[in-house]
Amino acid sequence: MSILNVAIVGVGNISRAHMDAWKNVEDAKVTAVCDIREEMVQRAKDFTGATGYSDFDEMLAKEKIDILDICLPTNLHADFAVKAMNRGIHVITEKPLSLNKADVKRTYAAAQKNNVRFMTAQVLRFWQEYELLREAYRTKKYGALISATMTRVGSTPRRSWDNWMLDEKRSGLTPFDLHIHDLDFLVYAFGKPASMQVNRARGEKRDDIHVVYHYDGFFVSCQATWYNAVFRFRSAYRFQFEKAVMEYEGGALTIYHEDGTNEQPVKATATFDDPSVPTSNAYLNEIRYFVDCVKAGRDCDKVKAHELETVLTLIEGLA
Repeated sequence: MSILNVAIVGVGNISRAHMDAWKNVEDAKVTAVCDIREEMVQRAKDFTGATGYSDFDEMLAKEKIDILDICLPTNLHADFAVKAMNRGIHVITEKPLSLNKADVKRTYAAAQKNNVRFMTAQVLRFWQEYELLREAYRTKKYGALISATMTRVGSTPRRSWDNWMLDEKRSGLTPFDLHIHDLDFLVYAFGKPASMQVNRARGEKRDDIHVVYHYDGFFVSCQATWYNAVFRFRSAYRFQFEKAVMEYEGGALTIYHEDGTNEQPVKATATFDDPSVPTSNAYLNEIRYFVDCVKAGRDCDKVKAHELETVLTLIEGLA
């Protein structure tokens, strides 16, 4: 069995989830890591055993790379992806693909031109508790969907390289850091909403968004917030169907049935030890899926280009 060589560029917080996942993919190995911060490169080298670089072009020139995993600030995703794909390298990038929806066509065109696989790691599409929710809607096993709430809240980022998370031109703030997760799942599960109502309270140290998305027969109310406080990150949902309520809270999915019984169908397993991320194996699921697509030479259709464009178009309405 041939082993795919993986390089990771950007080894900040979210990269730890990726590095941990790659360790559990038997037919791939992280052989190179890159970051402009020498101390972060050393930490990643210690964790993966990979060769470290502080210059991306040098890494591309010296390493034989099959897959590039991009964990950089959001505004850099598309440029780095295109540069790698033009060298024949398959690319998976952290969410979101870009702050600019025009980059969807640009990156997918580069993938097609160079006959490589490309995917944005919209992790909720691989999260079992969310996949079960999508299945319940599609099969109508609990009847029709009536209404729902989704929340994703935490502290305003206090530590990021060059404070990039608080720079709207680089991070996009709360819409792209938090809300895009839930919005992407809505588009994936239910399609484009018919309409939306937006309320937003922004300040220098906070950003609070409430959006109600209207679909045919039901609505979904979403909150995404950076609080100006030390506030533990949490995400949750509660979906009301005709015959059951599905609630994801505190890292556990509970289904409350109309007959008075309830069940918890998922035993979640952590992929890495970080209290800021809900317990799940979704990071491994998305990376395993991408590797399978690379090996099979098939497109990563679980994350479709037109859905990414829809999400980015809707986010434009949150400003």
